[in-house]
Amino acid sequence: MTAGAAALAADQLQRIKDRSYVVGVLGMGYVGLPLALAAVRAGFRVIGFDIDLERVEHLNAGRSQIKHIPSDDVAQACATGRFSATADFDRLGEADGLLIAVPTPLTKQREPDLSYVEATAETIAPRLRRGHLVVLESTTWPGTTREVIKPILERGGLKSGVDFYLGFSPEREDPGNEHFVTATIPKVVGGEGEDAVAISNALYAACIQRTVPVSSTATAEAVKLTENIFRSVNIALVNELKVIYDAMGIDVWEVIEAAKTKPFGYMPFYPGPGLGGHCIPIDPFYLTWKAREFGIATRFIELAGEINTAMPNYVVARLAEGLDARTGRGLNGAKVLMIGVAYKKNIDDMRESPSLVLIELLERRGVKVQFHDPFIPVIPMTREHAALAGRKSVDLGAESLAGYDAVLISTDHDVVDYAALVKHARLVVDTRNACARAGVLAENVIKA
Repeated sequence: MTAGAAALAADQLQRIKDRSYVVGVLGMGYVGLPLALAAVRAGFRVIGFDIDLERVEHLNAGRSQIKHIPSDDVAQACATGRFSATADFDRLGEADGLLIAVPTPLTKQREPDLSYVEATAETIAPRLRRGHLVVLESTTWPGTTREVIKPILERGGLKSGVDFYLGFSPEREDPGNEHFVTATIPKVVGGEGEDAVAISNALYAACIQRTVPVSSTATAEAVKLTENIFRSVNIALVNELKVIYDAMGIDVWEVIEAAKTKPFGYMPFYPGPGLGGHCIPIDPFYLTWKAREFGIATRFIELAGEINTAMPNYVVARLAEGLDARTGRGLNGAKVLMIGVAYKKNIDDMRESPSLVLIELLERRGVKVQFHDPFIPVIPMTREHAALAGRKSVDLGAESLAGYDAVLISTDHDVVDYAALVKHARLVVDTRNACARAGVLAENVIKA
């Protein structure tokens, strides 16, 4: 390392320590906004970048558009004078550390879509300067930071590890989880070179209670995939067990509750109508895609994906059986009310929600579907389910419930009165064990 490079790295570390370091967060969504707020609380000046002008306006007015992030938190950050949002990416040069939190979805062919990551890197490249730290937080395949972002940023002549620093630190957000917030979730940090690791780790350590430095960006990228593949595989296992035990007349939920009393060697996972969210339905496919480059088949991971993807069809089949047995009619022409379109309870996040798949599957079978979701009044535009955009949540009431042939619980929001729902509905198909957990046991409830 040259004396100039050593001095540059030392200067960045000192500026992080004395809080003269400016943090830029690219993407003010479910990952970027809580990260920005954590940095403000740690004493940094933070600039939040986003292409959504309406979102920028709301943030600068102290308003959150994300349910589990209170507007008071945003307002307090604005009141410090150290937080502002902007859609002007020419201001990237004002920040010392640029933390990228943009989507990494899949294409229709279930292959990685790095278009958001690449576009962000292309936006940074002409504004990159000496001393800049660039850290990707978006989940992706091992090697992305080094093989995709690094070449784009180095086009202008600056070199990673010499003139600027490149890192990867996977987001670990769990929307709606009241037990963990950004600042209390340990942060894995990897970098391209020792200085990049040191500077990235110093910045995150100033904002997060515990950091976990690893040897490279590829290792950090693999950590995130491993975490979510672990969940995907175990959810697939209990989903398969649900189907098996149901055929045997055994309640898988009761089995899990009893099994989790074992104090060692067992961890409870729960079945559902399919996988949702921004991680578990997507991340395994990033690794299976990359593994093909090395001629390695990922049979176990792909089998789990097949099982989880098939669950909406199982739910439809159970609904059809229930209608036939309890109301004497088939799916075609039936009226069904779906409870919940968020991908999990008590949040307003619809990314990859299995509820949208269920609506489309049912409507292809001639079912008339409406939904009730206290957190999602209108279905927003999504890439995969554009035809459903604009549909509105309907109210729950004794008279309206009686007008449906069945109620399908897809998301188990806590604010729903399940006792009243069961009392007034002709048939309830419960994919989340919500009724039993609420103490409601009735003959018109079946589990799916």
